Amino acid sequence: MASRKGEFGEPVVLDVDGFDVRVSSPGRVYFPARGETKLDLVQYYLSVGDGIVNALRERPCMLHRFPDGVAGAKVHQKRLPRGAPPWVETVRLHFPRYGLHADELCVTRLADVAWACQMSTVEFHPWNSRRADTEQPDEWRIDLDPMPDAPFSKVRRAAHVAHEVLDELGAVGWPKTSGGHGLHVYVRIAPEHGFTDVRRAALAFAREVERRLPDEVTTTWWRKDRDPAAVFVDYNQNARDHTIAAAYSVRGNEIGTVSAPLRWSEVDDAEPDDFTIATMPARFAELGDLHAGIDDAVFDISPLLEWAERDEAAGAEPPPEPEDDTGKP
Repeated sequence: MASRKGEFGEPVVLDVDGFDVRVSSPGRVYFPARGETKLDLVQYYLSVGDGIVNALRERPCMLHRFPDGVAGAKVHQKRLPRGAPPWVETVRLHFPRYGLHADELCVTRLADVAWACQMSTVEFHPWNSRRADTEQPDEWRIDLDPMPDAPFSKVRRAAHVAHEVLDELGAVGWPKTSGGHGLHVYVRIAPEHGFTDVRRAALAFAREVERRLPDEVTTTWWRKDRDPAAVFVDYNQNARDHTIAAAYSVRGNEIGTVSAPLRWSEVDDAEPDDFTIATMPARFAELGDLHAGIDDAVFDISPLLEWAERDEAAGAEPPPEPEDDTGKP
């Protein structure tokens, strides 16, 4: 019987900005639709290096690992995998519900990303806060999540209304595909509020989008109570330890779709499956990082907190509080 080492090829050592990253089993197929391998995954991330590092820099990061490729089991990894080289950095997070802590990956350089891929990471799910103060988010995330019967055209319309409201607020939104069926819009915010207030602000914004598209958008908490043809504006992605795939993160499906930054002018024509590990390198080489300016466009969420107070005074039902963390570390 062939050894696993022989079956998937000899290890490859890559020089990533002066750091040696050893990629074992480089020929293991990770994405069965086109036969792309573990090494192809690493090379993809190297091709969008500035973008993925910009998206992850200094953030605690949960890893979605697929040791046997995306056709196999997925591992949700909060703690840094064992065997990390000494130059890989971490950030310590506390989980009050369990009285535990976890040292999560904290990307500061492209070699960190490549090493995580060596450890079978396909998806990178960062927090919306940074290690300087993990309890003060600096990123507000608008997640336009279509219910099962909602066509992507509704997601596009919800995105345009979200853009309209952001413009009225004087906030700059940075759109991207989710890599799945939805769209995300990120807004850089001042790290001056805790997760509870950022979530309240996100809910107030979501309710405004719902008011303008009442037949297509919902903020209903319970999934069973939502219109199956609506787009849910998932403000809960701003709760503590709730994470979504980063810009440029690959997703764990057979074609290797990517959560791809977009220009607003592309929203009407973009199809989620257009952006994969096969197509994104050329796009990045042409356009560069479309989210490169996000840190220069900081928004103060105070107006949204005023909206939240207005809605609450008018009798809006507060949603149940989410758990402090999404699972035992």
